[in-house]
Amino acid sequence: MLAASGIAALLSLALLVFPSSDVEAKKTTLSLELESPVEQLTQDQDAADAVQATNEPAASPFAQIDNSAEDTQETAQAEPAPVVEEKKPASHREVIVTKGDTLSTLFEKVGLPATSVRDVLASDKQAKQFSQLKHGQKLEFELSPDGQLTTLHSKLNDLESISLTKNDKGYTFNRTTAKPTVRSAYVHGVINSSLSQSAARAGLSHSLTMDMASVFGYDVDFAQDIRQGDEFDVIYEQKVVNGKAVGNGPILSARFTNRGKTYTAVRYTNKQGNSSYYTADGNSMRKAFIRTPVDFARISSKFSMGRKHPILNKIRAHKGVDYAAPRGTPIKAAGDGKVLLAGRRGGYGNTVIIQHGNTYTTLYGHMQGFAKGVKTGGSVKQGQVIGYIGTTGLSTGPHLHYEFQVNGVHVDPLGQKLPMADPIAKAERTRFLAQSQPLMARMEQEKATLLASSKR
Repeated sequence: MLAASGIAALLSLALLVFPSSDVEAKKTTLSLELESPVEQLTQDQDAADAVQATNEPAASPFAQIDNSAEDTQETAQAEPAPVVEEKKPASHREVIVTKGDTLSTLFEKVGLPATSVRDVLASDKQAKQFSQLKHGQKLEFELSPDGQLTTLHSKLNDLESISLTKNDKGYTFNRTTAKPTVRSAYVHGVINSSLSQSAARAGLSHSLTMDMASVFGYDVDFAQDIRQGDEFDVIYEQKVVNGKAVGNGPILSARFTNRGKTYTAVRYTNKQGNSSYYTADGNSMRKAFIRTPVDFARISSKFSMGRKHPILNKIRAHKGVDYAAPRGTPIKAAGDGKVLLAGRRGGYGNTVIIQHGNTYTTLYGHMQGFAKGVKTGGSVKQGQVIGYIGTTGLSTGPHLHYEFQVNGVHVDPLGQKLPMADPIAKAERTRFLAQSQPLMARMEQEKATLLASSKR
């Protein structure tokens, strides 16, 4: 009876603590499968002792049921937090072309498959320019977050760059050309060894050095007249991008002192748009003939009526001048004229003969070959390349044999006084002097400033 009344009291207490509606809602039941309430209480006490051993507050079985119920409600009401995937940023990669590189190997270096190369080259006809790689060239890649190529860019030189940009249809090719700022620059040099070395030391490029020699080539024989201590001053156009010199334009004015004699030159463009060089007072620098048909060559044999021939080993007149230079060196026409011969001629080997009007004839022998377009019956312009130094015919080494005839008579081309071209037209003289005088004054000022600074 006591046991039965104890169980009944326990049930009543449970119903008071947990109303029936809560128990049913949580589908939780109280286990009474114990032989007696004493065993149940004993187990409860053991559980409480275990909790206390872990320094945590003990809880009754009823409290456990209550906590799980609250957890169930909170879990049911709370929505799961959305999973946010971290987006990878786009990446920028750069590679430098080295020996043996191809577009495919460069793509591999940035993690792009070979199929990307095919897609790029097939996207546009001009895209093939990316496969024309040069050692040291830099390629810039823009890659999407998933590693796909979005932009390919490369700088070809200081002025030009090319790029490919991905769009819905593939890739779009674009070439960008920077427009340089044009300014004038000045250099001064003194010849201590060769003209080319002294000019380079002064800061003059090889092409401008050749231009200077061409401008003064009517008055100065650069093969034999140059002496140590000769001086030059040059004002020329310079192309600049972002403060960096990226190219040169023509010589605007120049001065060359050779053996104590000074020559001046000013570039002038007339009202018809034709440019030429004149002395500072307006006389033409251009003459009917240039003195030297080969730039910077060495004179190996001069004009002589009693020279011993090096191959025939007998006295035989040398009716010309020999210019020794490396095989393949360009040979220029001394003046405008008609080509009487471009072919073989006895001991001269490959030869070009040019008729200049009714009075003058020039001959160029021992050529390795002829320049493109030079043929018998054609015409040539002064300074035009007509052939190349060789050893054809009776020749002991690569050189040019050059002859000059006046009315059919051989003369020494080094001593011949050359006819002049027309000076500045009277109608344009005032306009010319307005350009010439400031350029001459600037060269004087620049030189004085340079010399003064070098003495500090």
